[in-house]
Amino acid sequence: MEEQGAATQEISRNVQQAALGTDQVSSNVTEVQRGATETGTASSQVLSAAQMLSEDSNRLKVELTKFLATVRAA
Repeated sequence: MEEQGAATQEISRNVQQAALGTDQVSSNVTEVQRGATETGTASSQVLSAAQMLSEDSNRLKVELTKFLATVRAA
């Protein structure tokens, strides 16, 4: 009977440890998901900034071309 009680207690401890491990894994998954969301947001912001920079660069190129044409004509 004592062995059965000890085995039951051991099983109970193992189940509790497994439950704690499951909670930790769940928490880690939540943190990874949060990090992925933040990374996605930051990537979108970087893309938007790069697109605006590209547009500005193209406008500058057009204006520089016009300016050089004016200087050559003078």
